[in-house]
Amino acid sequence: MTPPHIGSGTPPSTGSTPNARRRAIWRLGLLLVLVAASAIAVLMFPIPPLEEIRGFFGSSGWWGPAVFILGYAALTLAPVPKSVLSVAAGLVFGLAAGLAVVFSAAMLGAVAAFWLGRLLGRDAVERFTGARVGKIDELLHRRGLAAMIGVRLVPVLPFTVINYAAGLTSLRWRPYFLGTAIGILPGTLSYVTLGASGLQPGWQLYLGLGILALLTLAGLMAAGQRRGKAKAADV
Repeated sequence: MTPPHIGSGTPPSTGSTPNARRRAIWRLGLLLVLVAASAIAVLMFPIPPLEEIRGFFGSSGWWGPAVFILGYAALTLAPVPKSVLSVAAGLVFGLAAGLAVVFSAAMLGAVAAFWLGRLLGRDAVERFTGARVGKIDELLHRRGLAAMIGVRLVPVLPFTVINYAAGLTSLRWRPYFLGTAIGILPGTLSYVTLGASGLQPGWQLYLGLGILALLTLAGLMAAGQRRGKAKAADV
């Protein structure tokens, strides 16, 4: 059964009792501790170089992709870059299998972070910000799918931050999932293609770099248009 208000755009009727506020603060604190602990763990045990990853998984059997998916998904819970793993997947598994591995891992991590943010942090956001996030919630409720596709298409935007932030808003589950699945495909393809090329000159390397350049340029243009509309609205 879906918990009250989760996955819907209608905020619940929140009480203002001290116990309810304390529970919301504790849950938010737990979320922050989990994110901080995952970041510290990655800093203490950094991602190995590409050649080490290739050497380890290159000789693995059927369990290699499964371990890679679980490890990648776990790393998406920490606010650290994951592009090196996407490149490594292409290097180890090839273009088609690497794309399937990275896409599955990224979606698994995105789902986990979304529900962590929703279950542990959403209540605190509703109680202590109120109307200040009302406009954002309303926009996401009306245009959640388009908004999610837009932010996912820009490769320089932090994947993990978007995952948690989406859970803290009233963005519904279905547009989040579909928007993420559609939006991460081009960027995932570009990084995996770079890995599949072996970082050697050729059509795969040029394709990967070209996709990244186009996505970044499109994101910058979209951001410029939004700023222009915001300034025009303030006039």
